[in-house]
Amino acid sequence: LKSDLIQPNSISMIRSILPLAVLCILFAQSTQSADNWPRFRGSTAMGVVDNDQRLPSTWSQTENVAWKVDVPGWAWSNPIVWGDKVFLTTVTSSKDNEAPKAGLYLGRGREELPEGIHEWITICLDLKTGKQIWQKSAHQGQPSFPRHPKSTYASETPTTDGERLYVLFGDLGLYCYDLDGNDLWNVPIKARKSFYGYGTAASPIVHEDQVIMIYDNMEDSYIAAYDTKTGQERWKTARDEKSTWATPFLWENRFRNEIVTPGKNKIRSYDLK
Repeated sequence: LKSDLIQPNSISMIRSILPLAVLCILFAQSTQSADNWPRFRGSTAMGVVDNDQRLPSTWSQTENVAWKVDVPGWAWSNPIVWGDKVFLTTVTSSKDNEAPKAGLYLGRGREELPEGIHEWITICLDLKTGKQIWQKSAHQGQPSFPRHPKSTYASETPTTDGERLYVLFGDLGLYCYDLDGNDLWNVPIKARKSFYGYGTAASPIVHEDQVIMIYDNMEDSYIAAYDTKTGQERWKTARDEKSTWATPFLWENRFRNEIVTPGKNKIRSYDLK
């Protein structure tokens, strides 16, 4: 792992290719529906599935596509799959604002707040047909923190343990639903300044009875774990790292289980307990 993989210039390029990755993941899961894709880069965090001869080597807007649906708003988050359901997040606005631009962009973010009423949304689709099963609004209102023109307000991929769905909107809060879309609990997040206004992108992970999230920023970084059933804080550890965007990695080794996280010039590991 090289530290330059998590610098802002690389993040811009990574985010720009995510829509293509979404299409590949969805099609792979539609052909292997017995398997689940419960988090960012799948259950192993490796971003791959077992080879299957039914998978096509080519596709287009119409060729080898089982179904396609329009999703409102902007989001860099990935869909996840559990059973016959697809879960994804997005944020819509009542007014047109500056759209993400193609190509590499190294400039600072915007200081002014975007216009219009925004809505932070979680959507559940039927895996076989693409039809919407339910939609939930985590928050609605005028944004209280700006958005970088290369980023979105929904850049974190949700995760599930098969019982509950955990949705992180990085500068807003961590939200928990059951798989039918019923509200279970939420943990508000106080928005902090990020490097050049790039915002947040680190997705949550879940292990047994804990959901773990990292919030690295320029003011008050931390990593925290919450009880999956109640949302009660299990532990919270301050970090002296500044803005990072990589998702924590669960490393299960012969000595213990560890949460491995990025740093500016180092990699840090935390005891899961």
